[in-house]
Formats: sequence, structure tokens, C-alpha cells
Amino acid sequence: MALALLAGSPCSPVAAGALHKAAVDLELVLAVDVSSSMSAAEQQVQRDGYVNAFRHPDLARAIGSGARGAIAVSYLEWAGPRYQRIVMPWTIIGSAGDAERFADALSTKPIVAEAGTSISGGLLAAAGLLEHGMATGERRVVDISGDGPNNAGLPVGLVRDILTDSGITINGLPVSLAHSGANGFQSFGRRYLSLYYEHCVIGGPDAFVIGIDDLVMFEVAIRRKLLLEIAGLPTQPRPVSYTQPSPPAFDCSMPGTVPR
Repeated sequence: MALALLAGSPCSPVAAGALHKAAVDLELVLAVDVSSSMSAAEQQVQRDGYVNAFRHPDLARAIGSGARGAIAVSYLEWAGPRYQRIVMPWTIIGSAGDAERFADALSTKPIVAEAGTSISGGLLAAAGLLEHGMATGERRVVDISGDGPNNAGLPVGLVRDILTDSGITINGLPVSLAHSGANGFQSFGRRYLSLYYEHCVIGGPDAFVIGIDDLVMFEVAIRRKLLLEIAGLPTQPRPVSYTQPSPPAFDCSMPGTVPR
């Protein structure tokens, strides 16, 4: 079943790449939500956060500290079940210059907002990219952002388990912006989405969530998350403005999951 799902992913090529693959410390798919519930301004701030993170000297230093001194990165945008778009194909980054060129290229790509929030579709597309990557990494990670729970496509819990069973770690960047207004699930409370990601989305070795509840925190949160992923450090980061609530129970098997 897992192989059939991956083969059906829009981002899964028909044939594998070259016979010889470069060895890297990390294969990383940045799976970024572009659902229309985020405003154009919020989408731009999100994109700028990734661009500026790759331009930051701390990122190049983190890459250089690895055993192989290189990572492979792909940037994927997703929304509803039928919308996953590879914005930046697999790119090996092994120096500050490589990171700068990746950032420059990413900054020129258009942002196309689409309806729907299919986290499961985004994860399957990311898994397809990893299945047919250009490098072999010590670790394989999907870094997925989102501003709502899975509301279309396959159940996210099922897809998460397929990825984690194949050795992929899923980290989460839930975006809970009170002023976005379009996301009805915000009514469940400020911490709802971070808890949803913790229960239903992330998984694998040292998986973690860093949430964003303030637009000005995008760049800092994105850079921090990338640094942790590249360094491969075990961590338990807490979302911005974190307060300890009583966690709700989630039924992760259903699209549009709500607390029971």
C-alpha cells in the first residue's frame, strides 16, 4: 500500500535518477503550505523567512559541521489534495555560496495560493521526492508547515505512519495567526494547531514542533527549525508564546480532525 501511494504522488518521477548518488548528511524536503486561508502578505513573509534563513551565516556553519559537510534540499508548496508544486528541485548545498544561490533562486519564484489544506497530500508528495532523490543522506526529514488541520485527502495519521515506518522524520511548523481570520479551526484556541501537529502530523526520531503565533516570528522560527534539523540535535522546542494547556484527544484518522 505504501509503495502504491508513493507511486501515485504528483511529485514522484517515473524513473529514478542517476545510478550514483552523492552522499550527504541530510535529505530535507521543505513542504510549505500555500493554502488560500493565508493572506498574500503572510505568504510572502513565510517565503522570505526561508530565503533569509538560507542566507544566514549560521546555516552555512551548521551544514559545514556535518560529517560530509553537505545537505540535499528541495522546496515543495502544497495546498489541496491535487496541488503540490516543486518550487526548487533537489539541490546539494555544501557551502555558503551554495546556500546563497539557493536563496536567490527561491526568492524569484512566484507564490501561487490554492484552496484546501491536505497535509496528507503534502506529506505524500514529499515522500515521493525522497524516494527518488539525487543524494543519499544519513537522515531523511520532511519539514512541513501549515495553518490548519488536514481537511481533505487521505487521513493524515495513516500517511504519517507510512513515512515514519520508512525511516523519515516529520517535523512541524504550525502557523496560528489570529489575524488571518479565514481558518475556522482557530476557534478551538491558541494552542490547538500546535497540539494537532504534535498528535497527528509529526513523527520519527527526534521529531519536533515549533509553532508560530506572531507574524514577526516567522523568520526566527524558520531559521531555528532549519538549524535544529541540519544539526540533527534532539530537542523539544516549545511554540512561540507557549503555555501548558490540558491536551485534547484527537482522532487523526479523519479529514478535518477536531478534538473529541
